[in-house]
Amino acid sequence: MAHTFVDTSIWYAAADDSDAHSAVARTLLKDHEGALLTSDLVLAELWNLVNARVGHALANRAVATVTAGIARVECVTSADLAAAEAAAAAFADQAFSLTDRTSWALMERLAIVDALALDNDFRVYRYGPGRRRAFTVHP
Repeated sequence: MAHTFVDTSIWYAAADDSDAHSAVARTLLKDHEGALLTSDLVLAELWNLVNARVGHALANRAVATVTAGIARVECVTSADLAAAEAAAAAFADQAFSLTDRTSWALMERLAIVDALALDNDFRVYRYGPGRRRAFTVHP
């Protein structure tokens, strides 16, 4: 089964009813049910974001919901961190977050080409020979 990577922006929008993209995020998660994959760093970023904006209890609930089986959680490796540093150097004019860069490294390592992300950085990043390949990003 082909996996679809889920970025923090989608998890956050799905968790926060007041987010303008909440309905879209929930629909995307439902439409890709059974194929969802995310990273441990995305979950850490999600917890921090929800905790800061909505509160501690919802932050815990959001992460617990994901880890209860909605998505497979893949851990970032030291090789992913090295690839993330290479991405930072290759895109020195961009302010890509460490979480995004490790997400892309993980996606490349696992041959995942589809992503759910509201973050435009997923549309900017290129990989592969000559950095000509782009992920398919939904919505």
